[in-house]
Amino acid sequence: MGSSFSSATKPKIFYPPSPEEILVKKPGGGVGPESLSKLVEEHCPSLRKEFNPPWWLKNGHLQTLFSVAGDFTNVDKVVYERTYLRLMDGGTLGLDFTPPGSTFPDDAPIIVVCHGLTGGSYEAYVRAVLAPACAPVSEGGLGYRAVVVNFRGCAGVPVTSKQLYSAGWTEDLRMATIYLAHKYPRAPQLGLGFSLGANVMVRYLAEEGERSRLESACVLGNVSHTIITLALVADERVVRFQPWDLVKNNWALEHTFLGKQIYSKGMANNLVNVLKLHSKALEKVDPPTPSPTSKYEPDSTQASLVCAAYHAALALRSPPLSVFDNTFTRVGGGGPPVWPLASADAYYKHSSSHHVVPQVRKPLLAINSTDDPVVVHAPTSPEEVGSGYTVVVLTDGGGHLGWFEPSSGQVLVGTDVSKLHLRRWMTKPALEWLRLAAEVLVHGHPDHPPKDIIVDENGWIREVNGAREGLGCRMVDGGDLIDGTELKKEPGMLQGL
Repeated sequence: MGSSFSSATKPKIFYPPSPEEILVKKPGGGVGPESLSKLVEEHCPSLRKEFNPPWWLKNGHLQTLFSVAGDFTNVDKVVYERTYLRLMDGGTLGLDFTPPGSTFPDDAPIIVVCHGLTGGSYEAYVRAVLAPACAPVSEGGLGYRAVVVNFRGCAGVPVTSKQLYSAGWTEDLRMATIYLAHKYPRAPQLGLGFSLGANVMVRYLAEEGERSRLESACVLGNVSHTIITLALVADERVVRFQPWDLVKNNWALEHTFLGKQIYSKGMANNLVNVLKLHSKALEKVDPPTPSPTSKYEPDSTQASLVCAAYHAALALRSPPLSVFDNTFTRVGGGGPPVWPLASADAYYKHSSSHHVVPQVRKPLLAINSTDDPVVVHAPTSPEEVGSGYTVVVLTDGGGHLGWFEPSSGQVLVGTDVSKLHLRRWMTKPALEWLRLAAEVLVHGHPDHPPKDIIVDENGWIREVNGAREGLGCRMVDGGDLIDGTELKKEPGMLQGL
């Protein structure tokens, strides 16, 4: 991929060579199997409609930079109600629910959102989907509810342990889905992931297989999309890219001037600023204080390593992303027993999606653009899709999480109402997929149900006989209302990534 100028073209849709038969609700009652490709053709017509960028946003760099620098405070208003979860390892997640204070049927769908690198529920690309998805049906919306899983340290969530997050750490999403299943046991959970959050979501789906608590997912701008058919000649060596491989994607990103100097360093700067914001939690090793209500004790050796990595990362001067990841993320981007990892490359290899996609057992829609300057390559043939449950869509423009095009006619809910009269092309396909997943697919797998959930004697919400000893949570605070357009990014942080 690259940043060549684009014009109005229809997206390319890549189905697996043998699409899975998905169990669906039949119009006349009852259930039966249906091909995934047929379901997409019938229920997601916007995937076949042209993406037509305005003349002044004709390439991926312009689309991405507008997403980063644009003012979206008057676009797609979303109000959240925040709940904080304290995890058994001492960390904290911030779950932002919308619409706040609303009463839904017990089986009303809930959209589970994972944001991009250093983002949060305030991101305009998140609100572009949630505003119409959570608007009442009477106002043109889907009438669903949603929750944004704000990663540790993001969007005002405090860091309360010696750990952050990363593209390969799925435990926090897993804990969020367990909490949601406890809170809303009859509600189907529908995944929606962006950029780094997209990679986390794909890995979660693969790790859980048939037992995934997410019934489906739509992922956009997955950071580990790459292609296998393109060969680059460098130093007389031929480098072949693997699909959804973070190692090769990072190599390609940092081997262009703009890729390294603008995008890679910009993302690393965001991560450095996250560390600075939470210096009190990371700068020194506190005396161990194991929870009196949990048998799980945080790893003191890991805490010392994270503290050292924190100081080393702050000493860096304008590092590219790979240097930051080699300094901090490989150490503090997850917890034992996997973390710490030996190097940035080891982190990328562990966290990539390409080697786990065949284990995905829930319908998955992945949307990327061919001129995304951050995600440098994406699958370009049915064989590269790699899973019978996965559909890949490529647009010839849109940049990284941009997809801006002119709006026309009456301005409806979820469209950009700014003076520039823009909307995001990706909104409609995402909404159509969510409606398909919520209203057409049969939820749950009778032969592979998720584990039962209990609240133990100390108040921890956990899975019965869960394989992960330290996986549990308790609600520690909640009820604050947050306007998604007013929850500002922190100073020095780039939005839209």
